[in-house]
Amino acid sequence: MTWRPQYRSSKFRHVFGKAATKENCYDGVPITRSVQDNHFCAVNPRFVAVITECAGGGAFLVLSVHHTGKVDPHHPRVSGHRGNVLDVKWNPFNDYCIASCSEDTTVKVWEIPPHGVLKNLTVPWKELQGHSRRVGLVEWHPTANNILFSAAYDYQVMIWNLDSPEQVIKNPVRTIKHHTDVVLSMSFNTDGSLLATSCRDRKVRLMDARSGNVLQETNSKTHKASKVLILGNMKMLFTSGTSRYNDRQIALWDQDDLSAPLLQENLDGSSGVLFPFYDPDTHMLYLAGKGDGNIRYYEISSEKPYIHFLTEYRSQSPQKGMGVMPKRGLDVSSCEVFRFYKVVTIKSLIEPLSMIVPRRSESYQEDIYPMTASNRPALTAGEWLAGVNKGPVLMSLKPGSELMEPASEMKGLANSLDTRRSHSRPGLLQLSYIQDQLEATKEAGDRAEDDRTRTPVSNGEDLPLCSPPMTENELRMKFMKQQEEIRRLKELLNQRDVRVKQLELEIKNIKNSQMQS
Repeated sequence: MTWRPQYRSSKFRHVFGKAATKENCYDGVPITRSVQDNHFCAVNPRFVAVITECAGGGAFLVLSVHHTGKVDPHHPRVSGHRGNVLDVKWNPFNDYCIASCSEDTTVKVWEIPPHGVLKNLTVPWKELQGHSRRVGLVEWHPTANNILFSAAYDYQVMIWNLDSPEQVIKNPVRTIKHHTDVVLSMSFNTDGSLLATSCRDRKVRLMDARSGNVLQETNSKTHKASKVLILGNMKMLFTSGTSRYNDRQIALWDQDDLSAPLLQENLDGSSGVLFPFYDPDTHMLYLAGKGDGNIRYYEISSEKPYIHFLTEYRSQSPQKGMGVMPKRGLDVSSCEVFRFYKVVTIKSLIEPLSMIVPRRSESYQEDIYPMTASNRPALTAGEWLAGVNKGPVLMSLKPGSELMEPASEMKGLANSLDTRRSHSRPGLLQLSYIQDQLEATKEAGDRAEDDRTRTPVSNGEDLPLCSPPMTENELRMKFMKQQEEIRRLKELLNQRDVRVKQLELEIKNIKNSQMQS
């Protein structure tokens, strides 16, 4: 019988966690004492938001990502709620827009000034009134702009359209009433057409996100799910919860058949809730237990045994909640594939934790950074409500390959992209502009190739003018310079190819939006 190795070959086998130094943490943050099983922290490439303890109402802090070190105890807060804030989430398409929900039964959407919160914010951009009991969860739609979901202790999930002109919105677009107990978590698939929820009635429901119709429902007597995740487009659901004997347990489900789990595994006997985080680009799953100091991580595959344990990050600091940086905010030069922001209550600390793939080369690693979701919506709220489904607008993480929205354009909550898409003429103008850019990029690349083929170049000089190397040392130096020039030209070619792909994607997205309108 032939011998086979017992390990799997994987580029993520040696991923390790690297905690930030003390000066790169956020120290002195009065973290909330709420017992809600939420993350309490939300992050984007500009700001960190964390729910704080506050007398006489509810508040949360918004700090600049670069504002590390000791936090001023009198730092201005966002404090417009009359009850404790239970959850906060940044708008994925606007880095200056954040939603919060509270025990005062309302959801509020805030516009954060470009330079951060310099004085207490008490007046929201939008206030959503519709729930009859405290609101525990908010989630933004992953591809449609200004669509927000909220879940409350009245057992209802409400869908809100923030494009409504009113400042106080009292009527949601739709109310989902299938749950018989409190909704514990919500998760969308990649294009936002499906919504999965876990509920205290022990059931996980998979629904059509727009209509709220239940497509699948679990009824397991051996697994009580507290958190649920749809694993991108892998047609699988992941749940974390407890077994019949109160052991912490994870389970994997087939999206098309939730009658029985594909896989069920007990982890340990601890009591803290397991927060799952999934990265669809690397197919890595992270499990962080509330009150634990460790984070387990796994790789997900579409074939048995489906979940492959990689390793575990260990720490002495127990986390109460976790924020996660979007992929576009990661440091690709250090091969960072995920970044947590650990909320450590006993130290009043928020500690960044980077998950890094060890690589010797310092250049951009394309195999671990595929095209990922950008900060541009694929749909307007009206298009999504009319029945259109679209995957996210993709971008490359390669430095210099993607032009983000300028701060002046991102500042307003009425995204200029929506107004461009709602009128056909400006859309045509933008399409012609992108096509001109694409042609100019191709022409520039062709000219560069012609120049290289026509004129031999060595170290930036014409060959006839170069004096031949006289010694071995000079020959070695010339060779090194030649290699450096070749590397630089290859990088220029790669950047041009990525830019061409990005412009072609933008043209495709605009053509699709025009066909829909």
